[in-house]
Amino acid sequence: MVEAQGYRKGVGAVIFNRSGLVWLGRRISNGHNKYTHTWQMPQGGIDESETPETAVLREVKEETGTDKVKIIDKTPDWIDYDLPEHLRSVTWHGEFRGQRQLWFALKFTGRDTDFDLKAHKNPEFSAWRWAELLSLPELVVPFKRKLYLKIITEFHHWPKRMRT
Repeated sequence: MVEAQGYRKGVGAVIFNRSGLVWLGRRISNGHNKYTHTWQMPQGGIDESETPETAVLREVKEETGTDKVKIIDKTPDWIDYDLPEHLRSVTWHGEFRGQRQLWFALKFTGRDTDFDLKAHKNPEFSAWRWAELLSLPELVVPFKRKLYLKIITEFHHWPKRMRT
């Protein structure tokens, strides 16, 4: 879906486990990315026939290999991020300057063994881990740090709720 001002419409997933930690995947480099050891939460575009809710569940299944999640919250507004200039021409065929995303908090209801990064024919991640919500900005690519700070602000109460 195309959004005004050259933003690709998408969704993102903050998956919390019972300990209040967040799921992160390490992106597989596509050769255009100068960043190394980059971690991120599942995210992706919304297909024409999808609602944001169905899109986030599909993205989680495709990127993590599990469907053992339940939507528990979402951001009240869409959040934008811009790609750096050197990635704009090679990402999404150069059509977009960034993404406009709706983010969802999800409760993970399964076991760690339910994750299978090779379940989809085109894996996004080479590894995964659990991390503290507040540590996310230090672990992601610099151009997504402001986005992750906004997500932390919206979902800061969930780690404690997950532990109780």
